[in-house]
Amino acid sequence: MLGAIIGDIVGSRWEFNPTNDYNFEWLSAENDFTDDTICTVAVADALLKGKDFGDSIHDWCNRYPHPMGGYGGRFRRWVHSEHPEPYGSFGNGSAMRVSPVGHWYETEIEVLEAAAATALPTHDHPEGIKGAQTVALAIFKALQFNRYGYQAASMHIDEILDACVKFSGYDINMPKSAVLNKFDETCQGTVPVALKIIRMASSFEDAIRLAICIGADADTLGAIVGSIAEAIWGIPLELRLNIEKYIPDEMKSIIDSFHHERPRSFKPLIDTTFGKTDYSDAAADLLANDERDEVLGIVEKQKAEKRKLMTERAKARYHW
Repeated sequence: MLGAIIGDIVGSRWEFNPTNDYNFEWLSAENDFTDDTICTVAVADALLKGKDFGDSIHDWCNRYPHPMGGYGGRFRRWVHSEHPEPYGSFGNGSAMRVSPVGHWYETEIEVLEAAAATALPTHDHPEGIKGAQTVALAIFKALQFNRYGYQAASMHIDEILDACVKFSGYDINMPKSAVLNKFDETCQGTVPVALKIIRMASSFEDAIRLAICIGADADTLGAIVGSIAEAIWGIPLELRLNIEKYIPDEMKSIIDSFHHERPRSFKPLIDTTFGKTDYSDAAADLLANDERDEVLGIVEKQKAEKRKLMTERAKARYHW
């Protein structure tokens, strides 16, 4: 969930001023939260309090009637309506706010049903629903792998994405030229690109940077990519701390309460790249001599597999 918020805030500066510079300035005085953060917090709050998703989104958006970037036309009318009704949208707003669902439920069926429920108050078009479900499914699948070990999901990205493609029918093999500098606000134009970026990325920050420098719908693509990247790699502590000054206290309270309820989904990570310490070697030092060689052998095998994956992703990025 926090990954979506970080992606939104980092991307906010570039939504209407796109960049293709991978090394863009991460945060500045020009960054702020947008409707993506507000709606994500609203979904989390609904889960915590057992509220209707539509009621919670409506309430939170009316608390912040003028976020950075504003609200889209039909959604703005929905926010200001006293009796809001769904309007058949297939916009990417359903996909950017769904991330708390992926952390909350224990089964895939529950995740898919709840993801649809988060979309229905506004985005009741089949594509709007499918976009939300696909993002929630990616998060859920990643967290399932991470139950088996430190950053285990990073070794199973292809399996996670293959499950998402099988469910959605999305084609995530588009050439970069098809999406570069093209502002697409639809689920079917945004979620496949987010999945493609995850396939090529090597860490949380790397994924966000790849999303922003495409020059598209920066804040929402950043939010969707960030929500999935968090579930795979976790969020480095420095990035987590740096974003806090942009988040209002009442939103922080919801985030903290959500993390308290689902602590296994939010492991504190100092570093989340393949190339730095993962503490496996240190753990081996605690074992008896006759076990140490076996453990270190497994560690070296895992590192070799990671290096192979990194090489494959580097090639994919080069040829994209």
